Amino acid sequence: MANVDCITLFVEDLAAAQAFYRDVFGLPVAYEDSTSSVHAFGNLSINLLSLEGAAELIEPAAVARADAGARFQFTISVEDLDAEVARVTALGVTLLNGPMDRPWGIRTASFQDPGGHIWEFAQDLP
Repeated sequence: MANVDCITLFVEDLAAAQAFYRDVFGLPVAYEDSTSSVHAFGNLSINLLSLEGAAELIEPAAVARADAGARFQFTISVEDLDAEVARVTALGVTLLNGPMDRPWGIRTASFQDPGGHIWEFAQDLP
């Protein structure tokens, strides 16, 4: 089976999402057009797709509203969780939770992008 190459996230405000991924994650734009913006996380790309583009892509399925509730979370491993939290909160990111030590041996903090997608920074505990 092949690797997952790209995850497409549906966003209400493409410009705000693009700025978030550039500023918070330091990701340049690998590709963009009027309805999408692709950002590379190493070997995985995140395609930010406007609601207009999303509707066309998944017809006849419906695009869920951003406030419908979370169904997944992306996790990024970091060396220094507290430093990353300080960096992103200085950019105006509001944490959902954390930093906190989890019983399974990691320290985590979670936040949302402008489209409501949840991201978590995680650091292994000694």
